[in-house]
Amino acid sequence: MTDTSFDLTIRNGRISNADGTFHADIGVRNGVIVEIAPKLAASTRDVDAAGRWVLPGGIDSHCHIEQISGMGVMCADDFHSGTVSAAFGGTTTILSFAAQHRADSIPEVVAAYGKLAREKAVIDYGFHLILANPDETALREHLPQVIRDGITSLKVYMTYDKLKLDDYQLLEVMSVAGEEGALVMMHAENHDMIRWIAHRLLERGHVAPKFHAVAHDTLAESEATNRAIALARLAGVPVLIVHVAGRETVEVIRNARRLGAAVYAESCPQYLFLEASDSDLPGMEGAKFCCSPPPRDADAQEAVWAGLQDGTLGLYSSDHAPYRFDASGKLPKGDATTFKEMANGVPGIELRLPLLFSEGVMKGRLSIEEFVALTSTHHARMYGLAPRKGAITVGADADVVLWNPGRSVTVGTAMLHDNVGYTPYEGRVLQGWPEMVFSRGRCVVADNTLQVERGSGQYIARGRPDPLTRRPTASPGQGRFSQLIGLERGH
Repeated sequence: MTDTSFDLTIRNGRISNADGTFHADIGVRNGVIVEIAPKLAASTRDVDAAGRWVLPGGIDSHCHIEQISGMGVMCADDFHSGTVSAAFGGTTTILSFAAQHRADSIPEVVAAYGKLAREKAVIDYGFHLILANPDETALREHLPQVIRDGITSLKVYMTYDKLKLDDYQLLEVMSVAGEEGALVMMHAENHDMIRWIAHRLLERGHVAPKFHAVAHDTLAESEATNRAIALARLAGVPVLIVHVAGRETVEVIRNARRLGAAVYAESCPQYLFLEASDSDLPGMEGAKFCCSPPPRDADAQEAVWAGLQDGTLGLYSSDHAPYRFDASGKLPKGDATTFKEMANGVPGIELRLPLLFSEGVMKGRLSIEEFVALTSTHHARMYGLAPRKGAITVGADADVVLWNPGRSVTVGTAMLHDNVGYTPYEGRVLQGWPEMVFSRGRCVVADNTLQVERGSGQYIARGRPDPLTRRPTASPGQGRFSQLIGLERGH
């Protein structure tokens, strides 16, 4: 018998959410999950998920798509190639960046990125705002309005000449974010430490890609992270440290959380599966492995794994920063490009989930529930996408991915759908693969073929972020500063 009350049924699967695993069928109507129960009748569009793991669609909350870098370099991926690549890797929602440069108007930036994504994206999307010029107009008018319109997170930089904010500016931004209920994401590296080391390397003729990791010393990351947490505590707001790489940084965050600080953090594939030594290759080949902060060593990899396992690092994102390996991207001066002139970033939006599934779940480092939490559920909660996204539950969007744990795949550039032309994970053998991807009940990927048109993704205006496991000890706007001047006592 056929049940015409559903548009889609996914039956006979093993469903995993962050809080448990069970066997059931899923009934979908108008893009929303309306029933989860054993032995649902097949609808007119019926998928047999026997032998597959049925997981919530991945959410990648840190990726750079169709964005001009602070150095003026355009990413290799636009909103079509970037979202197609994400979908083939099991991701059904991305949060990319609307990047303000210092001469830009925030409303114009947001409108421009919105138009690009609206015309091209094949899965759902939202934005973070990159804030490079927190002047009075930005802080008092434009930033509050953007937050109220559904961009409830913003990213600021502690390094890069054309993006970095000083500590006073960071406190001003945090104050507005606290008042408006937005989350501040921070690229935490000490700019002057990096500048000082890089100057001495360059004057000695050390220009090869491998010296990028030397210049970005692990102390630059841990010092800036400690400072970012202190600023957030003073302002009384939560803060999220992005792309955590080093052992010391993991420890700084873990210790701050033990003391009750509202600090959250993410890491990325490059810090689990790449090392600084990968960039020590002939010619410019090492540039393919260079990002900021750089991958460290095997000891740091183990620290990141431990941080993911114990909740110190609650999110796993790609930080997909795709640049072609030519003068339009990584190498603006060709073979004469120094490590300071390279475009920073590595691709990873398509392999983010397969890498963690293979090396985490299939090798016993993570449970399937932890995998779902790190790749979907925590992102939805942290960034105001829940309950619409991040779980297979009645009332949620039917963002569902069927994984084949028995499928082995050897990674090669030719199999990927981004526009980059290389992958730092070339030749890796991965166990388990996403084979069928649904976004709001639409089949986006099946039989290794894209099933939807460009522009069919939807913009998601987000609600107030909901930090994962720990609240600030004081409400926003009532941090250390408020205590010092007596505001909490009504003085």
